[in-house]
Amino acid sequence: MTVLKTTLAATVACAAALPAFAGGHDHADTLSYGVRPFYLIDRMEDGPLKEKLASCKGQSPKTSLFSIGHRGAPMQFPEHTVESNIAAARQGAGILECDVTFTKDKELVCRHAQNDLHTTTNILASKLAENCTQPFVGAAGGEKAKAECRTSDITLAEYKGLIGKMDAANKLGTTVEDYMNGTANWRTDLYSAMGGTVMTHAESIALFKDLGAKFTPELKSPSVEMPFDGFSMNDYAQKMIDEYKAAGVPASDVWAQSFDLDVVKYWIDAEPEFGAQAVYLMDEYNIEGYSPMDAATWPNTMEELKAMGVNYIAPPMWMLVTAEGDKIVASELAKQAKAADLKIITWTLERSGPLGNGGGWYFQSVKDLTDNDADYFNILNALHEEVGVEGVFSDWPATVTYYANCMGI
Repeated sequence: MTVLKTTLAATVACAAALPAFAGGHDHADTLSYGVRPFYLIDRMEDGPLKEKLASCKGQSPKTSLFSIGHRGAPMQFPEHTVESNIAAARQGAGILECDVTFTKDKELVCRHAQNDLHTTTNILASKLAENCTQPFVGAAGGEKAKAECRTSDITLAEYKGLIGKMDAANKLGTTVEDYMNGTANWRTDLYSAMGGTVMTHAESIALFKDLGAKFTPELKSPSVEMPFDGFSMNDYAQKMIDEYKAAGVPASDVWAQSFDLDVVKYWIDAEPEFGAQAVYLMDEYNIEGYSPMDAATWPNTMEELKAMGVNYIAPPMWMLVTAEGDKIVASELAKQAKAADLKIITWTLERSGPLGNGGGWYFQSVKDLTDNDADYFNILNALHEEVGVEGVFSDWPATVTYYANCMGI
């Protein structure tokens, strides 16, 4: 694989080209939808929504806060890299995400999970492989390949030497190279061949400011036991906020996220300006018997969340919509959230791959109404018109940006 041979110098050279693009907030001439939104519109069933979207084909792209880059633009670029986030900004994403975790020396970096370095970087092909919690073991005797490499296994200086790749693993691989060569066929390695430039959390703040974007960092649950060498969860949550304060970023530009309700409540109490826009990521679907259509199964009512000081919730898309005949309509959860005056953000569009099979996990509540990729626009429209979401995370922000621009959001 070319990515295994890429040198750090090449990635540094790539990052060095950034200021020519960023140059502050005026980058309107770089915005582009590309061809994908038009490809999807052309394949929609005839009707009012297709007519409306088609009528906007001549519009000029504009950055939209409704369009949120999920780890950048990872459908085609290595997630949480400089390159991925530049791509998302060029597609009009007005908010960009850094999933925040920490290194062995307790420095904050952008990774979707503390233990994903073996699938998102070249660590297994580097000398740092020997530091991994679970060194690589190839598939053999009917057993799948395994590895686990954590940011907490290495220092910040060591982390900075890694190269980002598409998040994937071939669990049937017998060698490191085979294991790393697992990108899904509906994604691509075209834009990872030269390697992706990994970022610290502080570097993501500087980059997003240069790109004219706002911020939605997610404090990730640690893979290590906390406290970690004296570093508590509150220390961790506070350190993330402190890096925005140190960079002079106003709290109104930051939507701090966590699946841990205690972390959200910590921000509400300890940092009320940031806490006002703290986002509770909802994973109640992990509770046995849970249904977004049955309030009796919820661990907290929407009114109870609001009373805790929560103003934003972020459930996955399928929790917000349901099928009613041939229409996609708001779920009971969505209705009660709006009644409680909770603002809603949702995730993640264009992450499941082709929708010919119903779209997988993200579309499970409307799987009978999502049978081709053009249905991305149908669910977007339902999320906007029926649910009233504030923003949508996407692995390819151009689709959401196009919709938002056309609808005047």
